[in-house]
Amino acid sequence: MNALDLVIRARRVVRPAGEQPAAIGVRDGRIMAIAPYDADLQAAADVRLSDDEVLLPGLVDSHVHVNDPGRTDWEGFTSATKAAARGGVTTIIDMPLNSIPPTCDVPALRLKRKTAETQAYVDVGFWGGAIPGNLSDLRPLHDAGVFGYKCFLLHSGVDEFPPLDHAQLEAAMREISSFDGLLIVHAEDAHRIDEAVPPNGASYLDFLNSRPRAAENEAVAGVIDLARETGCRVHILHVSSAEVLPLLAKARADGVRITAETCPHYLSLTAEDIPDGATQYKCCPPIREASNRELLWDGLRDETIDLVVSDHSPSTIDLKHLDTGDFGTAWGGIASLQLGLPAVWTEARRRGFTLSDVVRWMSAAPAKLTGLTTKGAVEVGYDADFCVLAPDETFTVDATQLQHKNAITPYDGRTLTGVVRSTWLRGRPIDIAVDPRGRLLTRGER
Repeated sequence: MNALDLVIRARRVVRPAGEQPAAIGVRDGRIMAIAPYDADLQAAADVRLSDDEVLLPGLVDSHVHVNDPGRTDWEGFTSATKAAARGGVTTIIDMPLNSIPPTCDVPALRLKRKTAETQAYVDVGFWGGAIPGNLSDLRPLHDAGVFGYKCFLLHSGVDEFPPLDHAQLEAAMREISSFDGLLIVHAEDAHRIDEAVPPNGASYLDFLNSRPRAAENEAVAGVIDLARETGCRVHILHVSSAEVLPLLAKARADGVRITAETCPHYLSLTAEDIPDGATQYKCCPPIREASNRELLWDGLRDETIDLVVSDHSPSTIDLKHLDTGDFGTAWGGIASLQLGLPAVWTEARRRGFTLSDVVRWMSAAPAKLTGLTTKGAVEVGYDADFCVLAPDETFTVDATQLQHKNAITPYDGRTLTGVVRSTWLRGRPIDIAVDPRGRLLTRGER
């Protein structure tokens, strides 16, 4: 094949059918040829990966809180997309909160896009929000290209993004179903949490008990019931309670259109190992016990859980209240956008999973969820988005060396396996020292 811009040759390329040696031919940012490793492909540049490197498709992280505009001291598009690039992530979908204003109408979406367009080092898309009073904004947001709508069933943590009650949730689902949109749900039941013992200062056990599994279980059951009734496509965010897995499996068997995700922190961290006062571990739903963690891995194995995404939810260090260690008042969110791949791979390989499994969870499945039909695989016609990973190399996390704006993460000091050597966007390596060239994506884009 003539007139290729690039050929990348790797002894290990992770493709949908498994690993294989291959030469990948790229032209105009797209994969144009996949051939045997030593194939005679002519190109302006011919790159051969080292024998200890594996070529993966770029990861797609569909759960990222960039917080820009409005809370750019927490994170911003420059820092977030640099962190993504360093972590092998080539596409992120930004959550509608905690930016100000939240992305709950078309003017807010336009502002979000204008803010991001000159800062994106990777490709960026946007979720809309479903909140009380914006039912009439849902279809216009759909027409403007959001990938779906996020809602909460309890206080979100920020007052400008209030939760939906049962009647409002049903109305939103009926409206979204009318144009075959997607609703993504933070599923914890407010009443169950109100009835629980509130968190008590620095005790992690007290915080864990304040967000009981029952709150998650009942919320998921309620969403399933409404999805069954309305026909709405729904996706359950950040599953932490393994007790919801039978509910999800039964719903799918009954034809309910429902998917689910979990996150690296639920798969790699455990409640038993969290010290009192270590509020860098606080997130909602919470990190649960080791036995629960293993059941989540079983849910990935049997495909009840579809995907793994970061739920990168950073804040300034002061909001974590490290001085008091008070889990009741500290901001709840895990900063991990740059670390998701090694965190998951470190634990996955111990349980007999392969890089093909990780790519399915962290690239192919998020791309499928969001309808990004040219992302998530090394295939002809797809974007030439790649992650070059040294899967056997280890490193120790130093929070001060990450691209996240605030140097706080529960992974600080933790030894992880899997080093991202380079990340490529549309056939070119991303250099975070030069101008950003990520694109802003819209739903349905080809």
